[in-house]
Amino acid sequence: MGLPGHRRTSGDKRRRLTHIALTENSMGTCPKCQKAVLPHRACAFCGTYRGRQVMKVEKRTAKKAS
Repeated sequence: MGLPGHRRTSGDKRRRLTHIALTENSMGTCPKCQKAVLPHRACAFCGTYRGRQVMKVEKRTAKKAS
């Protein structure tokens, strides 16, 4: 059975854990309705992406209401 070659120091542990830190999402604004939206995603409020209508929001909200 293998054994560790040397003890892991606290510095080794901290250097390894620096990549695990949470980062805040970068939110943009929709040019049509000015709501917060994730980059490279269609706006969930008005259904536009890059100036084009890509989702029918009225239809989606009517489905959820019934």
